[in-house]
Amino acid sequence: MMNLASMLKKLGVFMLGLLLTNSPCPIAATATNLSLKQTKLANTIVLDAIAVKNLRIETVTATEQNFHETIFALGTLEVRPGFSAVLSSRIPGRALQVMAQHDHEVGKDEPLVIVESRQPGDPPPTVTLSAPISGIVSEISIERGEPISPDEALLRIVDLSSVYGIARIPAVHASKLQQGLKTIVRVPGFPDVEWPTRLEHLGARADAASGTVEAAFYIQNADLKLRPGMRAEFSIVTGSRENVMSVPRSALQGDSAQRFLFVADESVPHAFIKVPVQVGAINDQFAEIIVGLFPGDRVVTQGAYSLAFAGKGTVSLKEALDAAHGHEHNPDGSEITAQQKAARASARPGATERSQFSPLTIFSLGANVVLLILLALAAKRRKEISTDS
Repeated sequence: MMNLASMLKKLGVFMLGLLLTNSPCPIAATATNLSLKQTKLANTIVLDAIAVKNLRIETVTATEQNFHETIFALGTLEVRPGFSAVLSSRIPGRALQVMAQHDHEVGKDEPLVIVESRQPGDPPPTVTLSAPISGIVSEISIERGEPISPDEALLRIVDLSSVYGIARIPAVHASKLQQGLKTIVRVPGFPDVEWPTRLEHLGARADAASGTVEAAFYIQNADLKLRPGMRAEFSIVTGSRENVMSVPRSALQGDSAQRFLFVADESVPHAFIKVPVQVGAINDQFAEIIVGLFPGDRVVTQGAYSLAFAGKGTVSLKEALDAAHGHEHNPDGSEITAQQKAARASARPGATERSQFSPLTIFSLGANVVLLILLALAAKRRKEISTDS
């Protein structure tokens, strides 16, 4: 009986080792991979081509780049000091002719007003008043035939080739500000244009009511797009880091506790995966991504907010995967297992009956057969011993 028990023990160890050796992967690893895949499928949104166009989906490729640490402030544009002039007459008279036109450009020394003197003469002597600088006529306070006196300004000219930017920066950031800091200026009316400049100087006094200090900038304006009175946005660069994984702020979704991005699935057309991310520093344009994103990922920028409310999309995940991979999937998008295929095959009319055994089933059947044989031999042996005695 001891020999029988020993044989059974050795047989069990052998069959278990055979089962584990033939297993394609550890059970824990398989469960983990399956869980990750199921999570990815559950967070996938699939759209059709029309929905992509309607949502105006746009993507950018994630790359490591220089990341600027900035101070963001709002402000206005004004005429740069010393870049305006008025036109006046040194003699009294009347406006015989006014050639200047409001909001039109004029060149330096261009004739603008002809003044008829009050001195006697037939005709009375005249004086031509010319533009003192090049620029745009912003004000005209004289009309043809009106009297003119030397103490009044007839018109004003502003030179807008360079404008004056005034930003109101919270005083708590004053320690980070110094003359010469690189700054990017943007104007809402021209969202795709940036004007680079540098911090010229800080205001001599802080505004106690608003808790801000003024920062001044000279902004080159060769194309004359910038006009006095416009609101402007100022991004003052206070530091920079290299090789930082970052994405446009428009791509970042969710609240501060649960941030996520939408990444295009390269294997399925018009499919977008909701990816949780850990966010680092954020400036006025970009957000640093510490965990969750890899170089080369195509991240949704425009349309990301709409995707967050798109539910499961306009196309089922099963249909999209079937079309992309060329074979059928389960309704949840998962691969059809061998057991499912066997069940479908056996369910077909006239299908050939075939047994599908897993390694565990084979082990169980084999162990039971061997056990029955050994039990039969043991019973026979006991019978022979009983007969002999």
